[in-house]
Amino acid sequence: MSRGRRFCRFTACNVEGGALQELPRAGIPWRFDPRFDEEQQAGNDLYVDNDLDRGHMVRRLDPVWGDEAELANEDTFHYTNSCPQHKDLNQKTWNDLEDYVLDNAGKHQLKINVFTGPVFRTDDPPYRDFLLPLDFWKVVVMVKDDGTLSATAYTLTQRDLVTGLEFLFGEFRTYQVPLRQIEEWTDLDFGDLRNFDPKDALEGLAGAVEVTGPGDIQL
Repeated sequence: MSRGRRFCRFTACNVEGGALQELPRAGIPWRFDPRFDEEQQAGNDLYVDNDLDRGHMVRRLDPVWGDEAELANEDTFHYTNSCPQHKDLNQKTWNDLEDYVLDNAGKHQLKINVFTGPVFRTDDPPYRDFLLPLDFWKVVVMVKDDGTLSATAYTLTQRDLVTGLEFLFGEFRTYQVPLRQIEEWTDLDFGDLRNFDPKDALEGLAGAVEVTGPGDIQL
């Protein structure tokens, strides 16, 4: 967690493709995480009367597997697992990317590690005593069918498309980027995983590949 921003810095989730379950989300309320003081979290007041959704960082379905699937389903509804995202986001490519990752985990019974989080910048737009992150990232680590390790990184950005601060959000776009780019933006260290990134030769967003569908993803 970031105490100053009151959002998570990153989340991590293990996905057991061979044990995934389908559980409903209906009736599960968002709630404060008891491990942190409420004033250190962004609660419901941020999301009232606007176009912001409580964006899951750990996607609700990702940890829903095994004997504790029901508990995992409910745990994803803590405010420590949410960041503000425009309501149209879930209809666009980011959700398609998440579907692609989860569907392949189930189809091939893969074990996958998924890391997700916001990018905090000093020029993020202010709103209701918060600074709203405009960029998000995801790192997917898995062992492919041929036994080789893969670590791929993605960013969702609307930066440079925002025309104002009061929810004049531009179109969300998703890019596959080098893992080391995520490290530079977040100060996280993924260690040797960067050696298994097929996009390592790219140089930042200038050389990033826009993802408009599963065919654009290189694992």
